[in-house]
Amino acid sequence: MAHIIVVGNEKGGAGKSTVSMHVATALARLGHKVSALDLDLRQRTFGRYTENRAAFLAKAELALASPNTHELPQIAPETLQAGENIYDHRLSAAVADLEPHNDFILIDCPGSHTRLSQVAHSLADTLITPLNDSFVDFDLLARTDSTGDKILGPSVYSEMVWNARQLRAQAGLSPIDWIVVRNRMGAQRMVNKEKMERAIANLSKRIGFRIAPGFSERVIFRELFPRGLTLLDLKDIGVKQLNISNVAARQELRDLMKALNLPGVSVDF
Repeated sequence: MAHIIVVGNEKGGAGKSTVSMHVATALARLGHKVSALDLDLRQRTFGRYTENRAAFLAKAELALASPNTHELPQIAPETLQAGENIYDHRLSAAVADLEPHNDFILIDCPGSHTRLSQVAHSLADTLITPLNDSFVDFDLLARTDSTGDKILGPSVYSEMVWNARQLRAQAGLSPIDWIVVRNRMGAQRMVNKEKMERAIANLSKRIGFRIAPGFSERVIFRELFPRGLTLLDLKDIGVKQLNISNVAARQELRDLMKALNLPGVSVDF
């Protein structure tokens, strides 16, 4: 049975597709069988990332470990019962087809609330939520007072995750391991960074998620996308000497993979 990883956050620009591509490719490079689904059927950033990778590797005549990406199957509307949602069936059919043949299935969700995203969260064994180091983004998880120190209550995304947890419990499935990944943090120790750290730590205890380090803001991620590459591929394409920023980014990926604590994964890169 494949372990299902869902990367979700209902706010765009948090780095979901970058995290998805690096986690999926890292697992593939570690020898695991990985398939991936992009549920953003309009923008398809993660899908474009994987297409760029396939095109670059073919042109460069390179064979690098990669996740296998798949489209959602089409479902004939006339096969649905009254009240059934076609997107539920498309996603469940895709997962059912992939589960017997993979160690991991990674699902990248859109940066908005959709039926597909809602269903995907209920399927998650591991849920990764990248979060920019900003109270604008934190507001998606919880409402705070004007100081940012007092949490007033959960927000829409946290409530959606709660509902997904309830559905899994009713189905007798294991609880979701929810990890909030602090992304795009600045290097300097600033007041906002410290307040965010306190707020996330406080919220994690209240609604039950783990906290993991993510990626700092680096130019390298924008440069990798057109070729579909990740930090782990640089030496394979002929980069003999990584600069300090690239070395630091690889360490961030290593720290993230260790923090995820995925079953059967030994992080040795």
